[in-house]
Amino acid sequence: MATHKRRQTILTLLRQSGTLDVDDVAARLDVSPNTIRNDFNALAAEGQLRRVRGGAALLEDSHPDLDLNNRAFLGRYAVNQAAKLQVARWAVDLVEDGDSILLDASSTVFYMARFLAEHRDLTVVTNGVEVGRGLAANPSNTVLLLGGVLRADGMLVTGLYSDQLLQDLHIKLAFVSCAGFTPDAGLTEPDIRIAQLKSKMIAAASTVVALIDSTKFGKAYLAPFARVDQVAHIFSDSGLAPTWIAQLQQTCVGLTVCAENSVTAFTPCAQEARHYVLGFANLSEQVPFAVEVRRGLERAVKEAGNLDLIVADNQLDGDVALAVADRLIAARPDLVIEYQIEERQNAVLMEKFRRASIPVIAVDIPMIGATYFGADNYRAGQMAGVALGRWIQEQWGGSLDRLVAMEEPRAGAAPASRIQGQLDGLEEVAGRLEPERIIRLDCGNTCEMSEAAMAATLAGLPQARRIAVVAFNDDSALGALAAARRLEREQDVVIVGQGADRSLRDELGKPGSRIIGSTTYHPEQYGRQLISLALKILRGEPVPPAVHIEHTFIFSK
Repeated sequence: MATHKRRQTILTLLRQSGTLDVDDVAARLDVSPNTIRNDFNALAAEGQLRRVRGGAALLEDSHPDLDLNNRAFLGRYAVNQAAKLQVARWAVDLVEDGDSILLDASSTVFYMARFLAEHRDLTVVTNGVEVGRGLAANPSNTVLLLGGVLRADGMLVTGLYSDQLLQDLHIKLAFVSCAGFTPDAGLTEPDIRIAQLKSKMIAAASTVVALIDSTKFGKAYLAPFARVDQVAHIFSDSGLAPTWIAQLQQTCVGLTVCAENSVTAFTPCAQEARHYVLGFANLSEQVPFAVEVRRGLERAVKEAGNLDLIVADNQLDGDVALAVADRLIAARPDLVIEYQIEERQNAVLMEKFRRASIPVIAVDIPMIGATYFGADNYRAGQMAGVALGRWIQEQWGGSLDRLVAMEEPRAGAAPASRIQGQLDGLEEVAGRLEPERIIRLDCGNTCEMSEAAMAATLAGLPQARRIAVVAFNDDSALGALAAARRLEREQDVVIVGQGADRSLRDELGKPGSRIIGSTTYHPEQYGRQLISLALKILRGEPVPPAVHIEHTFIFSK
């Protein structure tokens, strides 16, 4: 069962029973308990369930960071929950590790705080007790709680200590919500004291981001605290009426409309005469590398100034990719950037776009008729293979019991050359490997499936002490490492990755890691190069059939 379908099944079971046990669900879906734990964690991060000891429960029952005795806040927390989750999920991408951020005490921002769990070294200033409690649980964060009068709903209103503290602070990003919004009145609140505090809060920030669900548009309350021209960006949900979008496009505020599995960014104040709409069908929002590609693309679109971007999630599923293509075509984009895993669907996808007369850039997985952008797969693989061969020569005297290749058959021939490059690079240094010593596994493009496949392989090789692993991507490398650690066989393996994304770089920083390095693909740089290529195509300029990124191999400490 594909990851997306399995998680949808989990949510269906949860709605039926109210609570789920990890082992019971694993047995029912015929997967490992660790896979279900990862599913539960991912769904909890998306705000679709809450984790409890040994399992999961419905979100409505409670929240781990929420004081159940705080009934006033619970009431606001439950209103328009789906829309607030949509907004919070995408707004959090503006925050980087080490940032100084200001968060108000709104329920929408509270949802956003939950998505900040993986960020580190944040300095957080907030007037919300519930928001502060959740983020203070991460010991790398510094949380400053503004002083003042404590309300029953967990919000701190203005007071002497808040005023003095805010006057001395210089915050990078302020995230605020409101009770009502119109382009003329700006962001408003019914309580003058709250409005006064929020006004001082945004004055301390370099950039103000407003999280406003669609139900608040068209409402103007007593006390305004921010004009539209004081706000750099507004995030809203898919319920926002087109008339509001049109009005905001006449201002210089950025606007992002967030749906469950897609997002549309509208660029303000475009200077060029020609304005373009781009569609981006991303590989998966559960794959760190793909998330970095999408974030880089969003930054590049903002820099370009004459582009709107529609983002959708292919969810590592070819059938989903076909449905996403239909939705993108209906939006009439000028060009589509397609990033999907299943080669078997490429011909159908390209026929859809051809009939709609939409040019296509294919990311990392070639599509006949599209301009290719991405990895030089064979070369990237060979670099890792050579590094692995040298390590085996130096550490194991050139001796090897087995070589495990974590492959992704769905991706087709071009990405498969990434594995072949690793094998050839290894043999170039360490000598030829007999075919019977090579074990080929389907990594499924996820850490969970890679871990399960590797664990089964290790269980079948109890005497092997020198096992090398070449990987399709960093997720498969980390999955192989997780299996070795779980079975206490870590010293029996040596692994090279492909991608060098953030999660794997963290592992490379650990002394003695058995992942000895990874080939860099620089996903954070994809966006700028993709936009440059897209604009050339849209302007009718000649472009090569394939544009490759630069690769380097980075080693562990």
